[in-house]
Amino acid sequence: MSPPGGGQKVRLLKAALEEVTEEDKVILFTDSYDVVFASGPKELLKKFQQARHKVVFSSETLIWPDRHLEDKHPYPREGNRFLGSGGFMGYAANLKELVGDWKGKDNDSDQLFYTRVYIDPVKRKAVNITLDNKCRLFQNLNGALDEVVLKFEDGRVRARNVLYDTLPVMIHGNGPTKLQINYLGNYIPALWTFETGCTVCSDDLRPLTGFKETEYPLVVIGIFIQQPTPFVSVFFERLLKLKYPKNRLRLFIFNQEPHHENQVVSFVKDHETEYQGVKMIGPDDGVDAIESRNLGFAECREDIDCEYFFSVDIEVVLTNADTLRILIELNKSLVAPMMTKPGKLWTNFWGALSEDGYYARSEDYVDIVQARRVGIWNVPYVSHVYLVKASVLRDELSAEDLFHSETLDPDMSFCRHARDQGVFMHVTNLHTFGRVLSTENYQTKHLHNDLWQIFENPTDWAERYIHENYTRIMKDKLIETPCPDVYWFPIFSEVACAHLVEEMEHFGQWSGGANVDKRIQGGYENVPTIDIHMNQVGYEKEWHKFLLEYIAPITEKMYPGYYTRAQFDLAFVVRYKPDEQPSLRPHHDASTFTINIALNEVGTDYQGGGCRFLRYNCSIQAPRKGWALMHPGRLTHYHEGLPTTGGVRYIAVSFVDP
Repeated sequence: MSPPGGGQKVRLLKAALEEVTEEDKVILFTDSYDVVFASGPKELLKKFQQARHKVVFSSETLIWPDRHLEDKHPYPREGNRFLGSGGFMGYAANLKELVGDWKGKDNDSDQLFYTRVYIDPVKRKAVNITLDNKCRLFQNLNGALDEVVLKFEDGRVRARNVLYDTLPVMIHGNGPTKLQINYLGNYIPALWTFETGCTVCSDDLRPLTGFKETEYPLVVIGIFIQQPTPFVSVFFERLLKLKYPKNRLRLFIFNQEPHHENQVVSFVKDHETEYQGVKMIGPDDGVDAIESRNLGFAECREDIDCEYFFSVDIEVVLTNADTLRILIELNKSLVAPMMTKPGKLWTNFWGALSEDGYYARSEDYVDIVQARRVGIWNVPYVSHVYLVKASVLRDELSAEDLFHSETLDPDMSFCRHARDQGVFMHVTNLHTFGRVLSTENYQTKHLHNDLWQIFENPTDWAERYIHENYTRIMKDKLIETPCPDVYWFPIFSEVACAHLVEEMEHFGQWSGGANVDKRIQGGYENVPTIDIHMNQVGYEKEWHKFLLEYIAPITEKMYPGYYTRAQFDLAFVVRYKPDEQPSLRPHHDASTFTINIALNEVGTDYQGGGCRFLRYNCSIQAPRKGWALMHPGRLTHYHEGLPTTGGVRYIAVSFVDP
């Protein structure tokens, strides 16, 4: 790649020309593995003939491999001055004369040989050579990246040289421009257009339709837990829902976080027998994060039956249960499902690299992220989740250590190895696959730390903790009115109710139910309850966010003309027990409106309970778990808590807009 060479290309051309008997036959010579054709032979031949020479070489802005020959190059009227040997065309007779004197070795430079012919005025005239100075036929990218852009027109895509306003037929990613030719090759000549979308996404597929379960490819799934991460239990729930035969899956689980050990062990204990095999590496096994990645690859590489390795970081949220099947059917050496972070332009791929090997934004990046361009994209970097063929791990990526680097992060090191070995990395946004969690500011000091994720991961928080029917409240008219101006609607999931109760019991500092209460302003509570305030467990900001996002919209619909900022002085969880505090005497709330959420199940967890509005002689005696009662606090809705006769009843109460 870096030293001069390529002499074999001259030798092979010379031998091939000996077989050509038609002296006026036009021959095209081109490098191939880093060349893309933007058009066909008709245009190429026309532009060749317009050059009015017998041999036309591609041109470059840079001289290589001998810069001392610069002064001997003729100056064109306009355009590039130096010869490029990766693409040229001419009449057979003239090309025979061009290579007739070749006696070099395979490791000699073909470019230097052709350059010496070109800069010799006598030889140049004898062979009748010119350069494609303005890149009408050939575009060499090295030294010209800023000159070349994509041009979309009439269902086709061309590379346009903006410096000379030309549309070259052949695009050559010579030298260190392989990433750019890969990028252009996502489009040219018609792989993806605005009119057709992706034209090659259905090519070379490996359909699994009709396979028996025992015929599915064996996949090793590598699961990597490297930092405290929210919703780990949800990750394993989604893993169980993957639509792929579990007896064709082996799990390799690396966990270096003691905080998550119980979740991992519990999952394996409950489900190990469903999979073909499970291997665990825990926090006490002395394996670091880099070594774990290499060991995961080895787990597949050394198993003769393994066909794929599916690498998944624990912060990946696989919402599409068909993800693994879809990736296998795409039949790529290495392919990643595009993952995003909600509300951000962050994804698990890079569209381009900077000169030092770090992130750079490609021209198409935003369109791909926002699904304005949908397809399969050759990219220089993927992370977090990807599928790689075992055959690639045993061949091109057979090195034992692919993730260690003195200067790069492990994922960047792996991708660099893949690029160096010519392994194309693809990302697909043909489907919606999921997202990646934010692990920033994740605290592990609570019993249920996921409850605190409403700011960092609001989508996942809502999926976990908001009632599944919440979004249907308005559309399907799920709001009930059991008493005048009292509204009843679903708000919390079963998990939310359980976690909130368990969090409070874990904290354990229940008030005594006395009138004197140092927790509140003034130190006196007229109608005390046995409770724990949200601010005691550090949940007041999160609770305000919950009220603002999920309660306020309902309030503004049910009480037209009233707009709330969901402010509160008091928000707390109340506990009612027959032998502690079974009921609450009639009272008004110090609020504009009150939210009262049932956190457990009447008849199952407790007996009795409920709420009675005295003015209307209206009682709600069977509160539904996870449902909220919303009612005015002052003046009109004088109410009491009905006696709990058995078990323990929990409710979450908020006095909103005091």
